[in-house]
Parts: sequence; C-alpha cells; structure tokens
Amino acid sequence: MTKITFPDNFLWGTATSSFQIEGAWNEDGKGVSIWDTYCRTEGKIKDKSNGDIACDHYHRWPQDIALMKSLNMQAYRFSIAWPRILPHGRGQINQAGLDFYSRLVDGLLEANIKPFITLYHWDLPQTLQDEGGWAVRSIAEAFVEYTDVVSRHLGDRVKDWITHNEPWCASFLGFNGHHAPGFRSVNLALAASHHLLLSHGWAIPVIRRNSPNSEVGITLNLGPSQPASNSEADINAARHWDGQLNRWFLDPIYGHHYPADIVTDFTAAGHLPNGMDFVKEGDLKTIATPTDFLGVNYYTRAIVGDKESFRKNEGPVMFPTEATEPTEFDWEVYPQGLYTILNRLHFQYNPPKLYITENGCSYSDAPDANGVINDQRRLSYLREHFTAAQGAIKNGVPLAGYFVWSLMDNFEWAEGYLQRFGIVWVDYETQQRTPKNSALWYKTVIAQNGFTH
Repeated sequence: MTKITFPDNFLWGTATSSFQIEGAWNEDGKGVSIWDTYCRTEGKIKDKSNGDIACDHYHRWPQDIALMKSLNMQAYRFSIAWPRILPHGRGQINQAGLDFYSRLVDGLLEANIKPFITLYHWDLPQTLQDEGGWAVRSIAEAFVEYTDVVSRHLGDRVKDWITHNEPWCASFLGFNGHHAPGFRSVNLALAASHHLLLSHGWAIPVIRRNSPNSEVGITLNLGPSQPASNSEADINAARHWDGQLNRWFLDPIYGHHYPADIVTDFTAAGHLPNGMDFVKEGDLKTIATPTDFLGVNYYTRAIVGDKESFRKNEGPVMFPTEATEPTEFDWEVYPQGLYTILNRLHFQYNPPKLYITENGCSYSDAPDANGVINDQRRLSYLREHFTAAQGAIKNGVPLAGYFVWSLMDNFEWAEGYLQRFGIVWVDYETQQRTPKNSALWYKTVIAQNGFTH
C-alpha cells in the first residue's frame, strides 16, 4: 500500500456550469440563451430534453452549498449565465441575476468554500447569436462589457476568475453541428476560436481592475493525440488533431502565435478562403496577455486515424482499446494521459500555476434498495487520476488544485440527461440529492489531503 499525498495548500473542489444545473430558464428577467434555442430544435438533444429545470439549482442553491460543505469541499467552480446578467447580451443589466450570484458567493464564503467563477460556459445570449455570435468580432467587445459588469459586482469577494471554459467546444463543436448554435462551417469555427481568445485577452485587465489581488486564467480541454497505427496517414492525422485541440489554443495564449502547420492544413482543405483575415494587428499580443493559471479539463486521450470523417473535420476517429472498459460515454479510461498532458504543459508552455478544473466520468449506477450508490468504477477512475496528478506534481508540475466533474448529475448538453457525471445522484423527478460512494470517498481524501493506494 502506498500513501498518496498532496502539497499542504492543495485545493480540492468540484465543478458545475450554469446551464447544466440552474434551471429557471426564463425567471427573474433572464434572457434566452443559444442552448435554450438549441434544445427546442428538433433532433438536437438525444432524449428530447432541455435545461428549463435541470437540477433546479437556482432555487436550491442553499441546499447545494450545505451538501458541498458536508462533503468537505474547499472550492467550488461554477459559471455565470450571461443572459441572466445581460438579457440582451449588452446594455440593460438585470439586477435580479446579479443578486442571485451575489447570494451564492456569500453563501459559499460563509461555508468556507472558495468561489471560482467561470464567466463563459457556452450559454451565449441568443440576441448576440442573432448578430453572428462568436464568428463576428463585435462579440468580443460584448464579452468585455459583460465581464466588467460581473467583476464589478462580485470582484470584492471573488478572487479566482476563469474567462472561458473550453473555447475549442464553443468554436469547433458549436460550428460542426454537435453543439449550439449548431451551424456547420469550419471557417466560422476558426473565426469563433479567435474571437473567444481575443475576448479572453481583453477581459483580463478588466477583471484585475475590478477585482484587486485576484488570479485570472482560462480553462482548456486538453489531451494526448496518438496515431492509430504507424502509417504515415495516421501519424499525420494525430498531428493535426493535436494541433486543433491543443496547440491551436495553447500556442497563442503563451505567445507562440497560431501553429503554422495547422493553418496550412486548414488552408489546404479550403477552410480559410480569405486566409486568417479575422486576425487583426495587435490581436496576438492581446491573446498572450499573461495569466495567473491555466485550467485543464481532462477526460481521455484521442487515438486518431485517417478516415473520411476525420478529413471532413468532424473530429477524430476513435479506435477502441482493449486495455480498459470504457465509461458509459464510450470514453477510454486513461489516467496516464493526465500525467502526460500536465508534464507537457509544464515543460513546453510553463504556466505559472495549473488547476485540473474538470475530471470525471459518466456511469449510471443508481441507488440500491437501501439508498446506497456503489459507483465503484467512478471511485476507481478518480483514484487513478489523482495518482497520475500526484506523479506530475513530483516532477515539479505546479498543480495547485483539483475540481472533480461534476458535483451532481445534470443536463449533459446534446446527451440530455442520459449521462450521469455527478458524484451526487439527482432524482430529476423529486430533485433529491444523494451522495454516491465516490463522493463519500472523496470527502475522506479531502480530509486527509491524500489516500492510501
């Protein structure tokens, strides 16, 4: 048996996002988001559900804070619903929305739980999408206005800020038909990715001005890309996937511009008919504005092959491995990938601090006759990934905290309610919350700042 321990100031927490848990989709002056619209588009959500109620967190937040406190959570990463603050995306401020998050922050601080705010977790106001969404440059200015409003009202109490969650998803998934807004255009996806990063760079000094002594970062979904075979075609496909998923965002954030090989790939495929015309003078310097930390969302690796769907830019062709049973999302359980990506970030990009801002798995283990939820596969998943993270720390990686995804089962985007990532079970009919065995184990990990493996 080996004792796995973490640094004394290591921060343990959990994470959620506004659209996935809040509900109250049209209450107290909230505007419509692109996900409200997307859920009402035929054929987009697998179980034909929506986020109208979700986990009803908007009304049940005191209960959810008490639940986190009972599980020893030291930090809580949550996102702000932009249309709850600015119903039309800019201009008129909805005070009721600000008041909701102010109460939430005060409740967290009273419970001695550190609030980590994500400003954008994909629920864009529909009015801004009607103007072109992230594909047009003016939205970056609107994001700065939104950032200013939120950070002015909460910046006296919140000292940890994330500008964007997974800009790859908001751009590439949002513009390949799989996520809101649901369009299909690689050229628009590339423009959107740039405007997301530009808005990040513009927002940093605004947050620092409104929230003195705060730390600001961005969260990226990252992971190793490995070829399915030793063929030249598969190796090239894996290079491209690594470039699109990882380097397309890491290189400009850390001052290295967009990766030239990926620009060449997109140009050759006809996806940049006017070149990188959306990049204006000074943009890359803005995007490389220094941050205090990088948030890492890691779930699995990509094993990539050169197939027709990949060449159409519909994503990597994932080849199953026989090493482990996949999660119910059909993702390979591969903790080694977390170790690999953390080391790569440290030695190649050298961010001053890293947080794992999401890591978790989907299993549908339900309460038994006694109300016990024995989600052993999730517990094992977390244990192995915690071990991988500790290995990276031993190598000198400045990993400062770990946010398990997710606090509770919730609306899983295009999957609806078919996938359960929570360490807490949610009965969607009664809204009863029941901690799973993984949550009870995690509670002891936090108390001991480690575990025996």
